[in-house]
Amino acid sequence: MKRIWIAGLAALAVVSGAVAAMQSPPEAESALRERPPEDEVIYFVLPDRFANGDTSNDRGGIEGGALDHGFDPTHKGFYHGGDLAGLTQKLDYIEGLGVTAIWFAPIFENKPVQGASGQESAGYHGYWVTDFTSIDPHFGTNEEFKAFVDAAHARGMKVYMDIITNHTADVIGYAGGEYSYRSLSDFPYSRRQGSDGEAINEGFLGDSVQTEENFAKLTSPDFAYTPFVPEAEASVKVPVWLNDPIYYHNRGSTTFSGESSRYGDFAGLDDLYTEHPRVLKGMIDIYASWITRFGIDGFRIDTAKHVNPEFWQAFVPAMLETAEEKGIPNFLIFGEVYSDERNSGYLARFTRRDGFPAVLDFAFQAAVRDALGRNMPAGVLVEMFDGDVNYEGGEDAARTLPTFLGNHDMGRFSTLVKEDNPSISQEELLDRVQLGHVMLMTLRGSPVIYYGDEQGFVGDGNDQAAREDMFPSLTDSYNDNNLVGTDATTAGENFDTAHPLYDLISELSAIRTRHAALRRGKQVVRSYNDQAPGLVSFSRFDPEDGTEYLLAFNTGSAPLQTTSAARYDVQALETLHGSCPSEVSAPGSVSLQLPPFGWCIAKTTEATTSEAGK
Repeated sequence: MKRIWIAGLAALAVVSGAVAAMQSPPEAESALRERPPEDEVIYFVLPDRFANGDTSNDRGGIEGGALDHGFDPTHKGFYHGGDLAGLTQKLDYIEGLGVTAIWFAPIFENKPVQGASGQESAGYHGYWVTDFTSIDPHFGTNEEFKAFVDAAHARGMKVYMDIITNHTADVIGYAGGEYSYRSLSDFPYSRRQGSDGEAINEGFLGDSVQTEENFAKLTSPDFAYTPFVPEAEASVKVPVWLNDPIYYHNRGSTTFSGESSRYGDFAGLDDLYTEHPRVLKGMIDIYASWITRFGIDGFRIDTAKHVNPEFWQAFVPAMLETAEEKGIPNFLIFGEVYSDERNSGYLARFTRRDGFPAVLDFAFQAAVRDALGRNMPAGVLVEMFDGDVNYEGGEDAARTLPTFLGNHDMGRFSTLVKEDNPSISQEELLDRVQLGHVMLMTLRGSPVIYYGDEQGFVGDGNDQAAREDMFPSLTDSYNDNNLVGTDATTAGENFDTAHPLYDLISELSAIRTRHAALRRGKQVVRSYNDQAPGLVSFSRFDPEDGTEYLLAFNTGSAPLQTTSAARYDVQALETLHGSCPSEVSAPGSVSLQLPPFGWCIAKTTEATTSEAGK
């Protein structure tokens, strides 16, 4: 397809202006570099759906129709026009939410459109990469990305990139058109398309021997299928080595279970042979370059569980070493290990075996949904937090885990709660969603706000149905959604700083900033209902002076009058947010009156020695 390289004067003006006006002063960048991961409030955004700052790049410089360039703002599966220029222009809005780190979906150059005839969609989400070294022209340029990073840093905000090592865009085809998974045992590397086939790859000892000498003997990629690259796409991938089928598994589509989970093509995408030393070296070179060129602050790693552990055991230390050399001591790497269960042990294996410093806390998400959506006993939260000891580094490491309520894959938290309670009123939905965000912002972990949640977005489901536009949308299936906390719809712009959820999150962000206990403090269980929805309370402690903070939540739909345990030397409470008493009812006990889905966030004051005995 032919590209039209647009001059983009407006985009260049944005870049030059941002660089001139927002260049990060050394002291600001130094301060943010020193912040540990648990101090951050993260905003996760899909650039295509956030703000369109430069309409000249909507088609990515590609001529033709929507099936060529991928731009169709009426279709939920195509590009809508958001870009880096828009993100940069909206930094005031993001900063006002109390955000200290911005994580965005991948912005590398993607295959614009793929999919079978009649089932096409576009790479607006960023997970179909062709060029791993450049920004997708639908989003802007490498220069605009540098301007965005500098502008964020000038405001004290970190920048986390979403990266992929598991796969590339769907380019490679198989002769014959069949794509069912073919296993290692039925289709060994030593024979061409079956154990009875022609001998190939003489001397290759399999991919458990991950040395250059061994993989030099793997010369034929047609052990399971005969892969081919269409002539029109023969050199579409960058760096150039990515165009050779020898660097892919070529075993057909994953079933998302067993062996195929690591060796199969993820939804048809070309599955990289991550056991191959050349692939490992290539990916290290690619992503080290993004650190050294742009000074970013962390990586969220997509599809981490679909890659062999040996890859991560080498890749993660290489990234941390590169960041350290660049002067980024708190570079955060967190893997996406998708799960819909509150099973910390499953997530923890990726910190212990694979060497991830952190993983997205899917167990937290599942526990909050179980408590506030599925109306399970409040104690499910306690059960989940008890698993923190499983992570490499234990409870200290668990404080660095990015926690979240919903996302672009599973759907928004509001949508999930509504799915669990089909007859729920808008008022109760807002109450439950607000409580979820209070838990997110005060309990251990680094909270992640999914863009649009602060504007009360309620989607129709997951994936494409959970990726609405913040700017005025032309997508009918978004515009008929009934948002919470507002009369607005996605047909209009949604950057309302007076929205009750925006207001709540910004208030809690400010409280987190003022009180280190809510960022770095040890967390201890106090009291909870293990039979039904109701009370669950925790204490967190200031890491310097040990001051206790009481966090109490009512996960039930009825008012709650109950007590929570506390330290025996606590005498008084200072309300930081919610409904809190001013004094203890007895040494070691706090009387609470919480409305339905209410909370108490309080700082305690110790009694004197004489008072403690009263």
